[in-house]
Amino acid sequence: MDARTREAARLWTTAMPTVSAFVTSLVRDFQARDDVLQDIAVAVIESFDSYDSSRPFIGWVIGVARNQVRHYYRRKAHERMIFDSEAVDVLSAAFAETSTEQSQLFGRLGKCIEELDEYSRRLCQLRYERDLKPAAIGPIVGMGANAVAKALQRIRDRLKHCIERNAAIQGG
Repeated sequence: MDARTREAARLWTTAMPTVSAFVTSLVRDFQARDDVLQDIAVAVIESFDSYDSSRPFIGWVIGVARNQVRHYYRRKAHERMIFDSEAVDVLSAAFAETSTEQSQLFGRLGKCIEELDEYSRRLCQLRYERDLKPAAIGPIVGMGANAVAKALQRIRDRLKHCIERNAAIQGG
């Protein structure tokens, strides 16, 4: 891997949580969202030579993401469109202004989620990726709704402490 590709991959890894949040705000289907994110990653690598390193990477990559989301909606033109082009522009501007601190927070959250045991990650996936309520999660995992809610609260507490610990270690 050459130095330019390595730098693109490093910057992409840092920006990925913000880009993922941006795409998730526009593309509600999680499989389609993952496809769009892959398309964005490829576009970032392919067009990285056009990136001006004197400007914030987040702003540039959100622009690439905006174009990929528009492309996704053009391909889905036969379906009812949720966001028009102007709404995509407004959201992309807001995400482009995301601070480095917020990007670091998303990165820390991702690392902390990876540290969770498989069962806890599964509960998070059901609740936050599939958007299921505790009452719907209960039968899937063999627990009551209250037990699921309490387990999710304990997981959120662990994630909060993990993020705070990582921030203290990294000095921010």
